[in-house]
Amino acid sequence: MPKAKKSENQESPVVEETPIEKKQKKKISEAEYEKEIIEFSKAGLTAEKIGEKLRQKGIHPKEYSKKISKVLKEKNIYVNPDLKNVGEKLEKIKLHYSKNKQDKRAMREKDRIFSHKKKLTEYYSKKD
Repeated sequence: MPKAKKSENQESPVVEETPIEKKQKKKISEAEYEKEIIEFSKAGLTAEKIGEKLRQKGIHPKEYSKKISKVLKEKNIYVNPDLKNVGEKLEKIKLHYSKNKQDKRAMREKDRIFSHKKKLTEYYSKKD
């Protein structure tokens, strides 16, 4: 059965919404900002994930003078996110292939990801 069309005089009721109060957080100091970044990196997060976590807490990295990756590089705890993600993917595929030797597609994927990781390693070593 077709739906009844609304006539032009029938308008949907307007629901007035109260303005959502923004989270008014004080801007933390530069030192506290760096401390938060280091705390998240010790938990094993990359710079991109640290940025997400900070935004969830109401801290916006653009409000500060240093980028997250720069802070991590100064403390010598920076891990390249591209290499880390590809490395984790390679470990998962290796684990799967070791349990499933008959999986030829996984063998091919393992080789492909290994090659990708090697190329990235070469690229970043030349870049730095």
